[in-house]
Amino acid sequence: MNKFRMAVVLIFLSFVLVACGSNEDSATEQSGDSNAESQGANSEDQSKDSKYPMTVSPTVSNSEGRDGSSYTFEDVEFESMPENIVVFDYGMLDTLDALGVEGIVGVAKGSTLPSHLEKYASDEYTNIGTLKEPLLEDIAALEPDVIFISGRQSAFYDQLKEITPNVVFVGTQQDDYWNTFQESVNIAATMFDKEQEADEYLAEFDSALEEVNELAGNYETSLVTMYNEGNLSGFASNSRFGYLYDVYGFNPVTEDIESSSHGSNFGFEALLEFDPEVLFVIDRTAAIGGDSNINKDMENDIIKQTKAYKNDQIIYLDGPLWYLSGGGLQSEMDKINEILDELK
Repeated sequence: MNKFRMAVVLIFLSFVLVACGSNEDSATEQSGDSNAESQGANSEDQSKDSKYPMTVSPTVSNSEGRDGSSYTFEDVEFESMPENIVVFDYGMLDTLDALGVEGIVGVAKGSTLPSHLEKYASDEYTNIGTLKEPLLEDIAALEPDVIFISGRQSAFYDQLKEITPNVVFVGTQQDDYWNTFQESVNIAATMFDKEQEADEYLAEFDSALEEVNELAGNYETSLVTMYNEGNLSGFASNSRFGYLYDVYGFNPVTEDIESSSHGSNFGFEALLEFDPEVLFVIDRTAAIGGDSNINKDMENDIIKQTKAYKNDQIIYLDGPLWYLSGGGLQSEMDKINEILDELK
């Protein structure tokens, strides 16, 4: 009887040991799975942060203000990916929006936001002032990890650096517009791990530019002008709108135009003298919220004698888009598409 009981006890103990071993194996497997998932998540986080610390260079190192003042913009060293983002430059805001970057907390809502960026007018985003007048205290309250600026904020560069040393100049350069635009896209893509998204956007530019260059070949001469309260100014290839010639492929009717941010004064008589086949007109008055009489002013007796008018090739370009919001992935594509739509 004792032997029988002993056998039963041994059998029972064997079942217990097997069960314990099975539970330990299961626990080990679950622990292993959990560790693997954790390591995978950590690996993904490390992948995003592996490029940090990162040195970001400005698109333009030196700039001259309209009052003759000169400014120097420095490289910025980032220890980690910025999370609280303040943006003055609408081009950079456009690009960050296109790439799906999160963390934007402040934008310059005091100036006219481009229509495709109107969502940033909501209370979700703090107003940091106008493009020319930053609200420094409001910006400081946001505790930004980065502030993106361009030419209109140059005079406040040092004051903004007192809020955070991470102030990055991402504006375009007048005589190298397209390359500096692409560099600003590269800054956004690299800083926020959006290289793939940026490459997909830029690939679309290749085909669009090929199409607009082919269209531009249909015209021997063209002129880019800006309308401002009844007056015209002209732009040559070395100007802020020179990429219509250099990148889009339109032939300038003249290079004898003084380079400046608002163009050279260009009377209606001079326009008739040069007589371009295509006349592009950017409405600055509308861009800054003024009452524009562009159609009435542009259809005077002198303009009616030009080839552009006679052939219905006066192209009125969207003022806010061209004057305020260029330099972004969406706005630059919108510009190309506007010209394609007008001239096809």
